Amino acid sequence: MTLQTLERRALGSVVELRADPAISSSGRMIVGYAAIFNSATLICQDFEEVIAPGAFAAAIGRDDVRALIDHDPSLILGRTTAGTLRLAEDAKGLRCEIDTPSTSVAADLLISMDRGDVTQMSFAFRAVRQSWDETLPVIRRTIEEVELFDVSVVTYPAYPDTEAEACAKRSLMDWRSARPMVPAANSVRRLKIKRDLLTRIPLRA
Repeated sequence: MTLQTLERRALGSVVELRADPAISSSGRMIVGYAAIFNSATLICQDFEEVIAPGAFAAAIGRDDVRALIDHDPSLILGRTTAGTLRLAEDAKGLRCEIDTPSTSVAADLLISMDRGDVTQMSFAFRAVRQSWDETLPVIRRTIEEVELFDVSVVTYPAYPDTEAEACAKRSLMDWRSARPMVPAANSVRRLKIKRDLLTRIPLRA
């Protein structure tokens, strides 16, 4: 394995979606957090992983990121270069705003979210910088910088603290007021980069 390994932080398989194509999802959006900083999660029972603040700073504004459902490229919800997906870091994590399209898959997803069946997110990435701590009872990997490919609304997240909710665009200001969207600073430059121990543990996507 190398640092070029594509990784996804979700569990399970793609859910098939069915809905009446006449149902419109226009005028609605999805807001949430695809990643949470400093929240440890166990990856494939092998090691514990933590996302460091600033890990997405370089990717935001640089990477062409898609918003998907369960990491399926055929189920697209938005894209940063189209302006239909907006990303930013705040004190909590990687925050997302997705303008949902008028498609049957988006309508299906919004129905599931309104019911409370789908409430979490995930992200797909390649680690650019990372460090490992083997002195802890469970080996800990800290992700310090990533190349970001997608953020996804998912059924089974690897990070249970992630969140996603559907709302009307007219209520977006209320959501933003509660959680101001602050662009990431260059905090990633202040992270101390330790020796890469990636070859010691095989990573699983």
